[in-house]
Formats: sequence, C-alpha cells, structure tokens
Amino acid sequence: MEPQFFHHALKINLDACYGCTHCMTVCPTEAIRVKNGKAFIYEHKCIDCGMCLKACPANAIQVEQDDFSTIFNYKHRVALYPSVLTGQFPSRYYASQIAAVMLDLGFTHAFEVEHGADFLKKEIPKYQLESEFRPVISSFCPAIIRLIQVKFPSLANHVMQLKPPVDIAAQFYRKHLIDQGLKDEEIGIFYITPCAAKIAAIKSPVGETTSAINGVINMDFIFNRIFRALKQGKAGHRELPDKPTMSPDALSWSLTNGEAAHAKGRSIAIDGVLNSMDFLEQLEDEEISNIDFIEIRACDESCAGGILNHNNRFLTVERLKLRASRYKKDQKKSTDTNPIFEQESYLKMNSRIGAVKPRSMLKMDEDMTRALVKMEKTRRLMCFLPGIDCGACGAPNCQALAEDIVQHKAALTDCIFLQNHMQKHGKLSQETAHNRIEKIWGENRLEKDCKRKGAQDETLF
Repeated sequence: MEPQFFHHALKINLDACYGCTHCMTVCPTEAIRVKNGKAFIYEHKCIDCGMCLKACPANAIQVEQDDFSTIFNYKHRVALYPSVLTGQFPSRYYASQIAAVMLDLGFTHAFEVEHGADFLKKEIPKYQLESEFRPVISSFCPAIIRLIQVKFPSLANHVMQLKPPVDIAAQFYRKHLIDQGLKDEEIGIFYITPCAAKIAAIKSPVGETTSAINGVINMDFIFNRIFRALKQGKAGHRELPDKPTMSPDALSWSLTNGEAAHAKGRSIAIDGVLNSMDFLEQLEDEEISNIDFIEIRACDESCAGGILNHNNRFLTVERLKLRASRYKKDQKKSTDTNPIFEQESYLKMNSRIGAVKPRSMLKMDEDMTRALVKMEKTRRLMCFLPGIDCGACGAPNCQALAEDIVQHKAALTDCIFLQNHMQKHGKLSQETAHNRIEKIWGENRLEKDCKRKGAQDETLF
C-alpha cells in the first residue's frame, strides 16, 4: 500500500556543519552520526521530528519544501492551512484577514485544515468500536507514526486507520472544486506546514500510495510574508466571512488533548517526543493497560510547538483558545455549518488508510539466523566498550557504536578509551589512533583554532 522508502524533509548542509554533535545527542532514535567532521543521518532511523534542527547552533539542518512559485503551475491554487498558523499572529488579527492575505499572495482559495476534525470527531468513536486492538493510537502525528514503525513495531497494528484532518480537508476541497466543474489536473492543493514530519508524510504517505496534496510550504516562510502585509495595513483586498464554519472543538484539535477529549472510554493525551517514547516503551512492555485511546504528538504543546512555527508555543495555545471561545459565542448566533459535511458520504468511503507496516530500525539482517548472530556480537562488544556514552566515537552512545561495528559501519578503535588502552599495551600505534580520530572528526580538528564558535576570535568570521 505504501512506498518502500521514507522520504525525509530534514537535510544537512555540509558546508555549514562543523560536527559539533548537538544534533547527534538530541536525536531520539539515534539516527545521526559524525564522520569526517560532519554529521550525517541514517535515513532508516530518522522520523523527521526536528529535534536536530532545534539543537543545531550552525543552522546546518535544513527543511526541504516546495518552492512557493510552484503554486502557479495550477490554475486553481488552494492554501490548506492549519489553525496554528492563525495562532502565530497577535489576537488583533482575525483568521479571515490572514486568509485574505494568502489570496493576495497568489492563492485562489484558502481552507482551514481543522474543518476535517469535525468529521473525525464523529468517526473516531465508531472506529474504536470496530477495532480489535486496544488501545487505539491516533494517526494524527506523522513523526509518531514513524517512531512506532521504526522503534516500537509491535504497536503498529494499534495505529488508527483513519486519515488525519489535513488529508480529510484536502480530499473534501478537491471534490468540492471538481463538483463545481473545475478540472482535477488544474487544482493544486498546498499545505502550509508547522513541522518537517508532515512534509515527509505528504511526500511518502503511510498506508497510501499517493496524497491528495500537491505541495508543501514552510509555515515560517508564509508567516513572514503574511505578517509583513498585515503590518503594512494590507489586510487583504478580498472580503471573507469571519463567522465560524467549524466547531470550537475542531479549532482546538491540533492542541494537546484536542483529539483525546472526543474518544470513547479512557483516553490519554501525550506530547513531546521523549515523553512519547517513554510512554510507548511502557505500553509495549505491558506496564500500562486499560486505556482505550491515545492521542500522542511529537512536539511540546502538540502542533503549537511545531519546529516551523514562528511564535512561542504557549502564546499560540492561548490565542487559539481565545479564538475557540469567541467561536463558541458566535456559533450561538450563527446558522453556518461546517461545509465538509456536504461530502460526508464521500469522505466516509475514502477516509481509511491501509495498515501501518513496521519498519524496525533495529533489524540487523534480513536473514534471522545472521541477525541473531549479529545481536550476540553486539552484546560481546559491549563487554569491551566503557559505557561512558561520551560520543567521541561519532556515535551517540556505546550501544550505538557496537551496533555500527557489527554492521561494518565503524571500528572498535573508534572508541578513544580503547585507543588509549591499546596504545598502552602496544597493540595500536599513536599514528593509527590519530588517523582514526581524523576519520571521525576531520583533519586538523585537534589543531588550535581561535575562530571556533565560543573562542576568542569568533567575531572575526
């Protein structure tokens, strides 16, 4: 059902990287190594969570996105934007003003993703009743889906086979425009994303072969263009209604507990990738039970904390809650309804994804016998490694180094402590040890350099 690869939105700019290990030490799946003085990513382990991007002091981690000009390849250009985009702006700016500016930038339509949440609010309890797995794990966050695939594969069957709001909204709007007589090939739907994982998910969707979305635009990029226009008093030349067409519940869907609040039975909401890993590990070990639904998001404060957001996540949450409370008051006076239910029967037939397939990053070999042999070799190697987890070998910890050695991606002499021990006993020459260090950290890394970050002449760059 799905492509046999992981598309990755996070890339390393080798010209900017100087091998500081910040990214390597924060990566939750140990996907980053340092070789020849530069960081690189083991793609089969990366989940595009963006922890490395936040940690990099050199801005060497870059996020792939579609060039904004590609929207003009389509006659009808839809900006599919999440509610957290509106939360980036001071509360004096209304969602309708923000959408109007997007139209002035070149889009012909603007539609808020969370309209799809009102549909899911009705469908999730139904899915829970028919699912044979407990707990049901939300399919909302693509970084968490990939985390489960590569690190907790035994939980893959628990992932809900319902599309997230962004896909529901994209499907609805494409069908909506086609029903108006527009040609499918002339419709371009572009998602304005708060995170790298959603870029990756759209480029290589899980449980599907293709996405209804044609392109992805970095939220930080679009925010700057919209905010500049708003500050200049250009609040959009097109009039759009500022009445709620979706529920306050839907508006809060992308925040922590926005989804779990509408599931049946005992439900729990978790945010933050490290919190998520800790919880999933306990769940896999059957230390946690009697839970019916788990909403789990990789970012702190969920999408309000997305790595491509411009503003403080706590202010974003506050603004969205204020907007939701305003919608709650306005809805009492309004007869408007969510337009997504115009296509309810169509969406019901097209809201499912295929089963999420495990892609374990711990697989040592395709052959089970050889894999077991390699696992045993890893355990034997750990008898010799010091267990200090210093990262000086270019791997995040001793266990990761042992696994790399078994996979012929590293050598035992990469460990500086073993180098010292072997030199002391005459089993390794000083020149060989120095060459190993240079292979990891690059030539002349140990030479004096006062222009390094934090050194006395750093400002001379």
